Amino acid sequence: MRALQHPDVANIPLSTVLSALADPVRLRIVAELARSGGIVCGQFDVPVGMSTLSHHLKVLREAGVLRVTPQGSYRTHELRHEEMERRFPGVLESITRAVVPGRPRGDDQGRPSP
Repeated sequence: MRALQHPDVANIPLSTVLSALADPVRLRIVAELARSGGIVCGQFDVPVGMSTLSHHLKVLREAGVLRVTPQGSYRTHELRHEEMERRFPGVLESITRAVVPGRPRGDDQGRPSP
């Protein structure tokens, strides 16, 4: 399995991130990742075929929103919360709260923010 390149979030403009998140399918992918913490490619519940899903995952990866980690013969996808928070404070958190009803506000341990 070939290694995928992940951009340095410090070099990504906000417009690239927002453009990647503007598509309803990609928002659904982000919502699933926010709920689960990580998903294997074939396990996403989206109304598109595998090649279209691969395209959406590539757009999100190239925008710095998600990281793909090889796990043997499959790949796990997860949000790059910490990196995105350092670069664009509150942006990804606000979006995931908006698309994942009931998601607690706060750090990754689920503790509420003050």
